[in-house]
Amino acid sequence: MKLLKKGAEADIYLTKWNKSNAILKIRKSKNYRNPTLDSKIRKQRTIKESQIISEVKSFGLPSPLVYFVNLKKSEIIMQEIPGIPIHDLPESKIINLSTEIGTLVGIMHKNGIMHGDLTTSNFILYKNKVYVIDFGLSQKTIKPEDHAVDLRLIKEILNSAHAKIMESSWKNFLLGYKSIVGPSQFT
Repeated sequence: MKLLKKGAEADIYLTKWNKSNAILKIRKSKNYRNPTLDSKIRKQRTIKESQIISEVKSFGLPSPLVYFVNLKKSEIIMQEIPGIPIHDLPESKIINLSTEIGTLVGIMHKNGIMHGDLTTSNFILYKNKVYVIDFGLSQKTIKPEDHAVDLRLIKEILNSAHAKIMESSWKNFLLGYKSIVGPSQFT
């Protein structure tokens, strides 16, 4: 098992599942919380994330398969998407893929899912397809203001991490997004 990323909420490892590479996400215990409450929170978040990953797959969103959930340890084992994070691609490629990213976010929102952590690191290009990962902060909601939080975050990420191409990327993102949610939800 190899540590890939240490996060505030969880650690991500590369592991094996039935002889294939897989991702193990372990939600960390928080020492500042009451142990009973901490266990309950981690369990609820693990359930919610695994359910949302499965749900977004049901409406055609490219995302990892969930292989196994261990609620006692607050762990999810899921498919590894071995591509390249959008964040790490050349600027011209990010601009071109922004329309597809907008389409994917539109599909989530149209189906009542807020991602909660829309960064260019949570989209992976693999075999010419963009996958969405890390649903740890996602929630089911149809509130436009919740979806607006997603839109604001991706716009801020484009502005800070990809400032030179922000305008072009944002324009393409909105084209893809609007093509799914339609003009009435867009305004």
